[in-house]
Amino acid sequence: MTSLLDNARDLAPTVAARAAEAETARRLPADLARELALAGLFRMTVPAEYGGGETTAQTFFDVIETIGAADAAAGWCTMIASTSALAAAWLPRHHAEAMFSDPAGISGGVFAPLGKAQSDGDSYIVSGRWAWASGSANCQWLLGGAMIFDDGELRKLPNGAPDHRMMFFNAKDVALIDTWEASGLRGTGSGDMAVENVAIPADRSVSFLTDTPLSKAPLHLFPPFGLLALGIAAVASGNARAALDDVKALATAKKAQGSSRTLAERGTVQAEYSQIDAALEAARALARNAIAAAWAEAETGQPIGLEARARLRQAATHLTRTAAKVTAAAYDIAGGTAVYSKHPLQRRFRDAHVATQHIMVSPPTWELTGRVALGLPTDAATL
Repeated sequence: MTSLLDNARDLAPTVAARAAEAETARRLPADLARELALAGLFRMTVPAEYGGGETTAQTFFDVIETIGAADAAAGWCTMIASTSALAAAWLPRHHAEAMFSDPAGISGGVFAPLGKAQSDGDSYIVSGRWAWASGSANCQWLLGGAMIFDDGELRKLPNGAPDHRMMFFNAKDVALIDTWEASGLRGTGSGDMAVENVAIPADRSVSFLTDTPLSKAPLHLFPPFGLLALGIAAVASGNARAALDDVKALATAKKAQGSSRTLAERGTVQAEYSQIDAALEAARALARNAIAAAWAEAETGQPIGLEARARLRQAATHLTRTAAKVTAAAYDIAGGTAVYSKHPLQRRFRDAHVATQHIMVSPPTWELTGRVALGLPTDAATL
């Protein structure tokens, strides 16, 4: 029986071969998305009882990194689909089975609470518009975060913070708006999505902040936001590793103008390549250590401690931002060759610098994780 990682490795050449097609179309081709889905890569996080992978956090990372090396956009869509599907472990059985038991099913959406949900008995009436709906054109189910209102008043949690939940919409109830004219990750199709006065059952909504997963598998005790951040880092890491491979192939063949030596024979290139290779591998090792430590806690069946959760976010942010620097350095080594759109380093450079803009790996994460490291009182909701 093949593993999820074996499936990812088998599909990687196909994904790589179609990267330019996806970038031109500004979305993941539907037939390729279906192949990834049928390989189980979009349902890695779904409980096994619904036919999902219920994988380990490390395999989750490795699969996304593998697809991300083939094409960062396809890796990003894999990350979005699999983290959206994580909610299957929080939903009641009748919804989880209906939404996630189809092997070809794909989910996606936006966690940010940009919508408004008015409570109405056993339902919510939801309206809103969300940006960054990656992979949405291929989805059957789409989630959108929404603030909860009771009779027009914003519902608040006991700590005074606004109450918000992720609402799951049938794709037929969602309008997709093509806004995705981006510098990188163009093949993700991350346009806007919108709904207006859509009624959904209240129990078809999830909060990772206040709800408890029904599954007790280690994956579902793992911090959801930590897993999301690791997924982003995995895309960035795979993209950077591929950039190093690209520049290695180029350097062993290309000679600078007026030189009889290849780039690889030049001492400055050798030193630069070694340093950026070491930087990426060190950042990957930090991520693996953070995953292993948090997973060991998850296997005890107890909530994962604050320090381990902070380490996950710290490691994911460090890897994502290191990967962007490594990719930029590889682009520089390649010289003028990399400025042409036909060369993969051009796409990898742009993809790397869009990945760094996600809020889960943005610079404020350093302040958040630094407060934990220094023992200061910290709002750890997103850890």
